[in-house]
Amino acid sequence: MSRYLIELYQNNVKTSGEDILSAIIPLMKLLSLTVIGLVLAHPKTKIIPKATFKLLSKLVFALFLPCLIFTELGESITVENFADWWFIPVNVVISTAIGCLLGYMVVLICRPPPQFKRFTIIMTAFGNTGNIPLALVGSVCHTKDNPFGPHCHSRGVAYVSFSSWVSVILVYTLVYHMMEPPLEYYEIVEEGAEIEIEIEEQEAVNDISRPLLVEAEWPGMEDKETEHSKQPSIARIFQSISSVSQSSVPDLEVTGEGAPNSPRSIRCLAEPRVVRRIRTVAVQTPIQHILQPPTIASLLAIIVGMVPQIKAFFFGYDAPLSFLTDSLEILAGAMVPSVMLVLGGMLAEGPIDSKLGLRTTIGISVARLLLLPLLGIGIVALSDKLNVLVHGDEMYRFVLLLQYTTPSAILLGAIASLRGYAVSEASALLFWQHVFALFSLSLYIVIYFKIISYV
Repeated sequence: MSRYLIELYQNNVKTSGEDILSAIIPLMKLLSLTVIGLVLAHPKTKIIPKATFKLLSKLVFALFLPCLIFTELGESITVENFADWWFIPVNVVISTAIGCLLGYMVVLICRPPPQFKRFTIIMTAFGNTGNIPLALVGSVCHTKDNPFGPHCHSRGVAYVSFSSWVSVILVYTLVYHMMEPPLEYYEIVEEGAEIEIEIEEQEAVNDISRPLLVEAEWPGMEDKETEHSKQPSIARIFQSISSVSQSSVPDLEVTGEGAPNSPRSIRCLAEPRVVRRIRTVAVQTPIQHILQPPTIASLLAIIVGMVPQIKAFFFGYDAPLSFLTDSLEILAGAMVPSVMLVLGGMLAEGPIDSKLGLRTTIGISVARLLLLPLLGIGIVALSDKLNVLVHGDEMYRFVLLLQYTTPSAILLGAIASLRGYAVSEASALLFWQHVFALFSLSLYIVIYFKIISYV
């Protein structure tokens, strides 16, 4: 009996150790790539200049990532899968909503400076659902003893790619307007004409001196600036449109009820204030930026994958265009190492001075990296109990859990730079979050592997 208990204990210890190693080794691979990028870009070595990392980030954004999305998502998705995967984008919305609530709690507890309240909520709510999950899936599936089966990589990339378009829409609509400079910290200076000056932000810097962190996931974002980008235009619209609508319709006495040109008839034909506000906000929303190369690749992959006649031309051993998809797969193989090298280059720049405060920085990091994953485990477990998830698909659950685990989206740094709002704070916070994420991701991936093994 004692021998049996000893053997059982040793087997359990061995199994636990193997589970921990299988969870930690993929992160060690990614960490090694990141350290290489950090050494290459470090200011003391300067083996590779910042301009080279900027070009590499553009290649990832415009070539490597779209190739990876198209080849893996296009081959995996079908009409049946499209119906089964509906909870993946819904889970992104759920995780964002819970993150907003956590961000509001951070505001109440940590009391950040007034101009950074919206920023605190945004940075807590919106996680990285693109590059980092793809890198994690690629590294995990590169391990022989991964718990996800033979088609680990193709299914994992397909699931992550299927969810990324939702995040892009949220960032370029909701986040874009929430990152608007606060109206209270703007002033108007008279110098022959009204010139708007933002108090808190420094003067714009050139392309080379711009931090790599703020444009790693949106290269060329400086070319997307408009006249409204760095102005609190939406706040002004909602503040002034009522007075404009009042003054635009003359308030004269009505001389005749049936007169066709009477003020009352003009007032009835006037556009409602709410409709006018919505239309103005819609005009100033950069919807066109949603159609970036990765999003276009996702749409093309979904269309090609869901039409069997078109899919037969691209995928399969006998496909007429298989040489093209094979070429794209070769290019896609450079995506993960390139992303991690760029991340190392970003971390090599170090944290930038921030006015957010240490307490708020810690609060956002704890809420995003420690508390939100715990709530995510509950959401995914509840969804599994309700038979919402794909039965018996461990990678499906792993990707859902990763959506709650990653640090804040690097794309938020690009939006902050575009809007001229909390640029240095976003850079500093993203730096510290990615440093802390090395430990939080290690912890939760071990937990996720344990959970998946019992499913």
